[in-house]
Amino acid sequence: MKYLLIIVLLAGSISASAQAKYEIEKPFKGDKLAVFETVVTLFDGMRAGDSAIVHSVFRDNPDIFTSSTNAEGKPLLTRGSLQKFLKAVGTPHEVIYDEPIWDVKIEIDGNLAMVWTAYAFYAGKNFSHCGVDAFMLNKNEEGWKIFHLTDTRQKIGCLVPDSIKIGREN
Repeated sequence: MKYLLIIVLLAGSISASAQAKYEIEKPFKGDKLAVFETVVTLFDGMRAGDSAIVHSVFRDNPDIFTSSTNAEGKPLLTRGSLQKFLKAVGTPHEVIYDEPIWDVKIEIDGNLAMVWTAYAFYAGKNFSHCGVDAFMLNKNEEGWKIFHLTDTRQKIGCLVPDSIKIGREN
């Protein structure tokens, strides 16, 4: 009987630890989880160099922009192109394009969602830039799809968490 009680207690603690791990890996539930997984799929596709995976999370003709400043410090808003982005991801390259994210915020109202997240971009182990990604998504019959993406980019003053830097920067 004593051994049975120990087994039950151990099983309960293993189950609780598995649940805690799931909460860390999947910090959202319901539609917020589905929105989060759409964004994560984009970054998984980038790491894999698979433009088909990246393309699968976008609606047709999404708006893509970068908000930055020029050398004189003047604000710029530059329009991007999904096709150019897909070509950059899908063209063979020697290093892995990795864009870890953190401090993810998701808001949803009906079939509209917004994701605001900090990121750092690495080409292989080399840091390139950091900023914020702002996604707008719409839910349709296929699920949540990105119809607007604006990012900021900076090379200095980046507060990248140590847990993301580990093993990346030389």
